[in-house]
Amino acid sequence: RSRVRRVVALVIRGGDRDYRDGRYPHRVSSHLGRAIASTVVYAHPRWYAARGYIVVVQDVRGRGTSQGKFRLFEGEVEDGFDTVEWAAQLPGSTGKVGMYGFSYQGMTQLYAASAKPNALKVLCPGMVGYNLYSDWAYENGAFCLQANLGWAVQLAAETARLQGDELAFNELYAASRNLPIYNISPQFNEILRKYAPSNFFEEWLNRPQFDEYWEQLSPNLDGVDLPMLHIGGWFDPYLRGTLNLYKTMGDRNSPQSLIIGPWAHLPWGRKAGAIDYGAAANSPVDELQVRWCDRFLKGTDTGILEEPSVRLFEMGRNRWQYFNEFPDNKRSPYYLASNGLAGMRDDGGQLMAASAELTPDLPTESEDILVRDPWRPVPSLGGHAAAPAGSFDRLALDCRTDILTYTSAPLTEDLQIVGKGVVEIYCQAEAPSFDLCAVLSEVQPSGGVYNFTQGYIRVDSDGEFVQIPLQATCMFVARGNCLRLSLSADCFPAYSLNSGTGDLAKSMKVMEAKIFAIAIKTGTSHFASKILLPLWDSGEKSDEL
Repeated sequence: RSRVRRVVALVIRGGDRDYRDGRYPHRVSSHLGRAIASTVVYAHPRWYAARGYIVVVQDVRGRGTSQGKFRLFEGEVEDGFDTVEWAAQLPGSTGKVGMYGFSYQGMTQLYAASAKPNALKVLCPGMVGYNLYSDWAYENGAFCLQANLGWAVQLAAETARLQGDELAFNELYAASRNLPIYNISPQFNEILRKYAPSNFFEEWLNRPQFDEYWEQLSPNLDGVDLPMLHIGGWFDPYLRGTLNLYKTMGDRNSPQSLIIGPWAHLPWGRKAGAIDYGAAANSPVDELQVRWCDRFLKGTDTGILEEPSVRLFEMGRNRWQYFNEFPDNKRSPYYLASNGLAGMRDDGGQLMAASAELTPDLPTESEDILVRDPWRPVPSLGGHAAAPAGSFDRLALDCRTDILTYTSAPLTEDLQIVGKGVVEIYCQAEAPSFDLCAVLSEVQPSGGVYNFTQGYIRVDSDGEFVQIPLQATCMFVARGNCLRLSLSADCFPAYSLNSGTGDLAKSMKVMEAKIFAIAIKTGTSHFASKILLPLWDSGEKSDEL
């Protein structure tokens, strides 16, 4: 009955519910479908409706109560176009449509936009895997096992529920609580093949190289130029996709804005892992989305375009920093130095700034030997790819002898790390294929070791020079604390085990995996390993609101 002229904010969803049980943040099937309305991270649609919007929440084909057959990402372009055009004709609509939502719902925005419906005026994609190969299924050639298997189990369970197969549903429901991450039984594999839509898990697992399949499956935004509010989290597995999309759209004409909080995929609150980032970390996304949509759907001058376009939460000082573009800071080297005992003692390896001098007990050239044993792979703990995600105390984990640790002296000045770092490793492996995991942590005076960024790569050679891109971050490390780089050859089950044989078939059995050694060169010579940190010049100032 309101006389306010109304507009449309549109959500296209998967009809499934995201949840956390304390161990696995897998998506679990829900008969409620649209009723969940993505309230795991957003305010209820009624909150948006109270601010002058018609809100449409839609199950995609074959999910929730929607009819048809669900085939992963295959019908989203056509269906997205139809829904946007339909929503524009609703009674009370101005004919202008916006979309919001995260994860799969974020992707459906991109597919709808690729069809270029005239009514679509603005997007708010949250935590998207823009390139489904490199931003979602794989990270630097390594299959993201835990996340993809968990999602496949959830989708299969929902299909079994819709078809009334109680036995299959119960087995899949149990599997969601205890993922079969080592060797999938023939019975479970058969159930997964039967009920997983398009059996994407098996398809993705056996497509380790980017090819035409991945190119056609990912959204094509050629010629799309829309205002977008991009939403990411420092511990989100799809942050690569959020940043890639932001950069791609930033090269076009429409305004782009980016916000990254200290969040995992969900929830978006003040705590991620074991760290409470304070009240400032509570999500401002709902208010931002309304201001963004008011500007581009209602034509209201909310002042949002006069503000810095990039908001990054600075962990450590637990406050928001503002930039006009995503920082591209110069990278400063910190060398890995060792007496050869970096895997045996926490003082065996050191992380040294380029200006520092080696202590007498550290040679200018040395090596650490990292032995990979698939019987006891190094477990994943927090970060962006594991479940649960976030920052945890890894002191006990770093005591393992199959993890090399390099720790700096206590910092004499505050350190601000903003952007994407990279680890450069000179190494030689006794295998034609191996993995490397790099974790960067803050070591507190109390002894706690808390990770804040990491990276992973699969190397299909016997090594020599390897670059490991780190997840982008924004971290303040106070003087008196130390930095630590931890290296290992596994991060399981976040990523699938590498057999070490060079066989590209990814459905290998644990008994086929090799034990092998990797020699890491350390010191300060030209061929020594190092980490390049994107340090923010302390003389610079971010923009303030």
